[in-house]
Amino acid sequence: MLFDPVPIRSLSLNNRLVMAPMTRSRAIAANTPNALMAEYYTQRASAGLIVSEATATSPNGLGYPRIPGLYDAEHVRGWRMTTEAVHARGGTIVAQLVHTGRVAHVANLPAGAEVLAPVDGVCPGEIYTDTLGLQSFSPARAMTEPEITQAIEEFAQSAALAIEAGFDGVELHAANGYLIEQFLNPNVNQRTDGYGGTIDGRNRFALEVTQAVCAAIGADRVGIRLSPYGVFNATGAFAEVEPQYLALCEALSARGLLYLHVLDHSAMGAPPVPDTLKRQLRQRFDGPFILAGGFDRASAEVALAEDRADLIAFGRPFLANPDLVERMQAGATLNTPDMATFYTADAKGYTDYPTLGS
Repeated sequence: MLFDPVPIRSLSLNNRLVMAPMTRSRAIAANTPNALMAEYYTQRASAGLIVSEATATSPNGLGYPRIPGLYDAEHVRGWRMTTEAVHARGGTIVAQLVHTGRVAHVANLPAGAEVLAPVDGVCPGEIYTDTLGLQSFSPARAMTEPEITQAIEEFAQSAALAIEAGFDGVELHAANGYLIEQFLNPNVNQRTDGYGGTIDGRNRFALEVTQAVCAAIGADRVGIRLSPYGVFNATGAFAEVEPQYLALCEALSARGLLYLHVLDHSAMGAPPVPDTLKRQLRQRFDGPFILAGGFDRASAEVALAEDRADLIAFGRPFLANPDLVERMQAGATLNTPDMATFYTADAKGYTDYPTLGS
């Protein structure tokens, strides 16, 4: 089943392999996508669906060094190099939209931007900066309700720019401890207004972002990624995690989204997302369902055969194997990822991995 074509809402995919979103930090000045990035994605255009690396919706949402943005005309022109090249190879690509929230350092932000989050405080841990090396996260300031409204509008504006840049849709990054998940998670979100305090309050920001983006580009071009039980960026499980994510899933299902993308980080040492929760999310979401996290060809085929997902996302295998689809079809050995080059600035470990014919 993995290599069978499949329709999902407005899109027709060549197979059921999804290239998962992976930060690679290759954008140039002013967080602008470039020709090197276009080459990287085009090499991997045989994926049924490419989800781009996390792409910031505003200067406040950049967080990391050299991640791309999608909030001005230069970003649109830069990304168009990628989308046109991927489409020329018969591929399909959506832009993952992110606001990093408290996962940021001011040295990585442009002048005038600031670190914002649901509440005041500092994210535990450290972050790399090009100018200062490894640093503790910068203190974040709690967002006012007008600033929350502005952030929602920025997601919608970025989605419209993504379509202008030629993307086939967008994926909202509501996982991995970034701003949307910061609102979802009570270990972070201690607000006592309408954006916190209860399941409905914590789900509100995610749902309002989704509603605004759907209004901007159409629900059948909007996917969302979730990571319940994730611990990345100091989130972690909480007492109401399952009823909260099930309520969120039901509300999202009613909107007719392009897909729901559920990430399980247990292959990287995090607690697993219980199989029962994955199955419940699958049952309650009326639409295409993607699973991600530690799959190989065999386990992906089992998941599809058991109807646990419609598509399977692969991260690091796609990073190191531009021809992953062809390698899996041939049963060929996969290249090993070079972790030392994951977030560097040039072509090494990015566009120079060998293909079967090279």
